[in-house]
Amino acid sequence: MRLTATSLALLLAACGSSEPEPAPSPTPSATPDKPKSLVPADLGALVLGARIEGPQGPEVAGTFAVDGETLAEVVSYVACPEGLDPCDPETAPEGTVYTYVHQVTPAEGIAGATLFRTGRAATGFANVIGFAKAEAVDVLGEDGRIDVASDNGALVWRVIGGNGWTAGETLTFYWQSTLAPEGPREAFQFEADGTSAQGSGPFPPRETVEGPVDEAPAR
Repeated sequence: MRLTATSLALLLAACGSSEPEPAPSPTPSATPDKPKSLVPADLGALVLGARIEGPQGPEVAGTFAVDGETLAEVVSYVACPEGLDPCDPETAPEGTVYTYVHQVTPAEGIAGATLFRTGRAATGFANVIGFAKAEAVDVLGEDGRIDVASDNGALVWRVIGGNGWTAGETLTFYWQSTLAPEGPREAFQFEADGTSAQGSGPFPPRETVEGPVDEAPAR
């Protein structure tokens, strides 16, 4: 059979249409950062200067509560480096590093507290974090430990093993920032007995492209 030019073109077109179309390339998606383990330092090894005096004095008391039930109490303060007294961010030298300290005590009835953390990124974090190690040994025993990590900029202290962290037992956590606090913020989280609660304490301002900005204080 003889094929005309037109017939040949139609035949080739039909053959080409039977070929499968190439599979679309996968669209890349962002992978959330995994928590990064940090090396904790001992609060007992630090020699701190004076504390910042806020509207509530040199210490800020707060609670972690959910549905009207208190899970823990917290007493926080922010200190300047050794030798800086008074500790006034308005007159402190440029480059001053502030130490944020949080003394957390589970409330009555708590059988197993497991975690204390910041609820958002710790702005100005100076890469120094830890807890009072001698106190932790007294509470948890030699077999207990506290792991610390950075989770997308938020700071996490996780209590593992040992005697457990229970009602009335205080653990003291700390971290350092190049930013002074702007006032108490509801920027902390506590977990115990499978329940999580938010709480407030001194915290640096949020940071934007232009730099840190203030925000409404916790009530």
